[in-house]
Amino acid sequence: MKHQAMARLALALAAGALFGFGLSLSGMADPARVSAFLNLASDHWDPSLIFVLGGAVIVAVPGVLLARLLRKPVLAENFSLPAKTAIDRPLILGSAIFGLGWGIAGFCPGPALSALALGLTPVILFVCAMIAGMLVHDRLYAKES
Repeated sequence: MKHQAMARLALALAAGALFGFGLSLSGMADPARVSAFLNLASDHWDPSLIFVLGGAVIVAVPGVLLARLLRKPVLAENFSLPAKTAIDRPLILGSAIFGLGWGIAGFCPGPALSALALGLTPVILFVCAMIAGMLVHDRLYAKES
């Protein structure tokens, strides 16, 4: 049991490091580049992040298909899948808020966490605001559900 926990921890660390490196390498941790990608109306639109998103889909699809074939994950007792699958008002509203935040700040949670290593004040402020928003959600909204 202890070996399995250590293996999960090591695998999580390796996957997180690889993910963070990939976000940095691809430019997803650069808010100016993300903003240039999201601003389709600009004369300086940067479509390069389409390849990052496409690459993520190419990697994710085989993983999802493999997960459907397995009875349980290799290093866990069961799959952690969301209980709710309906597209409802909170999902749409949350998606819209996420998109607005991403467009305004040029960060989403993963790239923001990887950019924390830079120690830049805007990144630190964004992550603090993100954590505050998560705490407010958990304290107020999640209790109603």
